[in-house]
Amino acid sequence: MAHEKNHDYHILNPSIWPFLGAVAGFAMLFGAVLWMKGITPFLFWGGFVGVLYVMFAWWAEVVAESRIGDHTPVVRIGLRYGFILFIMSEVMFFAAWFWSFFKHAIYPMSEYVGTEYVQPEIYHVDAFHLPLINTLVLLLSGCAVTWAHHALVHGGPRKDLINGLGIAVFLGVAFTFLQGYEFSYLLYQGWEVGGDKFFSNFFMATGFHGAHVIIGTIFLAVCLFRAMKGHFTAEKHVGFEAAAWYWHFVDVVWLFLFFAVYIWGVGQMPGAH
Repeated sequence: MAHEKNHDYHILNPSIWPFLGAVAGFAMLFGAVLWMKGITPFLFWGGFVGVLYVMFAWWAEVVAESRIGDHTPVVRIGLRYGFILFIMSEVMFFAAWFWSFFKHAIYPMSEYVGTEYVQPEIYHVDAFHLPLINTLVLLLSGCAVTWAHHALVHGGPRKDLINGLGIAVFLGVAFTFLQGYEFSYLLYQGWEVGGDKFFSNFFMATGFHGAHVIIGTIFLAVCLFRAMKGHFTAEKHVGFEAAAWYWHFVDVVWLFLFFAVYIWGVGQMPGAH
């Protein structure tokens, strides 16, 4: 039940989730070190499960707060600003991978001073087959999210909101499966994760983007379930808005990856065939 507020701000109650999130994150990080040292993977996976639990429980509380009226217009503005800053941090994250990719493509260097850089043989990826299909899949999913957003903001039928989100989630899952197939094919052709700098930059840039697609798909799926429960209104839909912004960010990053890595990048590799 919603309650009346006599001010515009949300005074948070004491919460255990920041502390538990820090403990679980530290366990996951320390566990990753132990795993890479060949000691045990269990601490990493225990911390990972803990992080997922904290995320679910904490965000469930945020949803409950919005449902009872704690998210006033001023609070919603703060949430939007916070998410914009988060997306800006993600932009800089991918900027690092683009920087590394362009640097090594334009000016390849050997790891050892005085030795010549030897470019490995690279199986040429045809950008206008599977990568183009994945590009169209992702762009169509962005169109579906925009359709759902328009239906919500402009008072369209509720089924348009639900159908648009459903299509976007389906296409997000399709993109993940197609990228998984592409990676398995490239590995079969001799590409190596962590091998040459081109291989490393390719798999890290496109792989991290694929991870963001999975996260964005889950984000949209949560919004789909909330839309089916009638949580969103034309005035109050910050959760859906954040998911839509995130998904469009994923779309834009993929377009840069498609043109830079698949079209321009492979053509710059002297060992491509």
